Amino acid sequence: MAEHDDHPAYPVGLRLNGRRVVVVGGGQVAQRRLPALIAAGADITLVSPSATASVEAMADTGEIRWERRRYQDGDLADTWYALVASSDAAANDAASAEAERTRTWCVRSDDAEAATAWTPATGRSEGITVAVLTTTSQGRDPRHSAAVRDAIVEGLRDGTLAAPHHRTRAPGVALVGGGPGDPDLITVRGRRLLAEADVVIADRLGPRDLLDELPPHVEVIDAAKIPYGRYMAQEAINQALIDHAKAGKSVVRLKGGDPFVFGRGMEEAQALAAEGIACTVVPGISSSISVPGAAGIPVTHRGVAHEFTVVSGHVAPEDPRSLVDWKALAQLRGTLVLLMAVDKIGAISQALISHGKSPDTPVALVQEGTTAAQRRVDATLGDVGERVVAEEVRPPAVIVIGDVVAVGGDPAGRLEG
Repeated sequence: MAEHDDHPAYPVGLRLNGRRVVVVGGGQVAQRRLPALIAAGADITLVSPSATASVEAMADTGEIRWERRRYQDGDLADTWYALVASSDAAANDAASAEAERTRTWCVRSDDAEAATAWTPATGRSEGITVAVLTTTSQGRDPRHSAAVRDAIVEGLRDGTLAAPHHRTRAPGVALVGGGPGDPDLITVRGRRLLAEADVVIADRLGPRDLLDELPPHVEVIDAAKIPYGRYMAQEAINQALIDHAKAGKSVVRLKGGDPFVFGRGMEEAQALAAEGIACTVVPGISSSISVPGAAGIPVTHRGVAHEFTVVSGHVAPEDPRSLVDWKALAQLRGTLVLLMAVDKIGAISQALISHGKSPDTPVALVQEGTTAAQRRVDATLGDVGERVVAEEVRPPAVIVIGDVVAVGGDPAGRLEG
């Protein structure tokens, strides 16, 4: 084997599609490394008398071939790349020696200095693979490599490392769910698209703190302040999306929660489709689940609730426009989660009680959920209307009705996660 020195490793990307790769050992190292080799299209043979359940599943599904035995000399014949990662030191030495004789690049998990190749810390973001190797005077530092990798990938994902003069995002519109309010709860993809946008049309309930992070050239438009004249407000928003996209801009429609959960996202998508404008939908964390969770309320719980139903309360039960079967909801034993229902909760509670729901059913109102201003007010179905007035509960608030309200919980305020 060639003598190792202090020269740096030469970075290279291996194109392994259809090429033979041998992995010696079926333990945790193989379990971590095999998915990337499979994704690269390698023709993989695993040589090991045993394997973890996950590795065995890869063999069962035909992603790899598994020779259920110990390593034997000659196993690396016609191999382009080898990963030696067994718990048998003698077998590792023998396989490494064969790799050296056959000029096969070989990674060793037990002895990096005896290897002819090192596996970098890798990460991926939107078609870019980041691979990091670090060395010190004492040798490799995998933890430092992983930390650098994480910083780079996170920067690519959240847009802080975006190159605005060279970005490849085409003009169009992204309907981005911003989550329940905490800026950290937007998805990685949503945050990246925000960083790449030319125009952001934002809702009042979107994560406002994220707007402060945008570069100065980004035009931010408050959807509530779009002049609409003879148009309805939603039609004006649709038209603004269309106009900016047709002007060659990359547009983000930033919405609270999820675009398709009471967010009129489909109306906007349909309007864009009618104009032939590309539209990307980025799901968001819905407040119907996240806000109760932030207040310590599980919407389902073993032995308490096996289902939950999310209902818009913006239309009162007696209103002829209502599409909700309140009688059917009153008969359910699970959890009811009401959105946009603060000013209608008195009428809603009475409708549920009149259809058989117990007035003693626990109720929690969580205002400004997941934000620093979050507060929780507990009540019963019988007195929730009065409690809302007495406690001056204001939108946005999520209302949870059901026995899960009394499970664990944090009645005094916010659970820290």
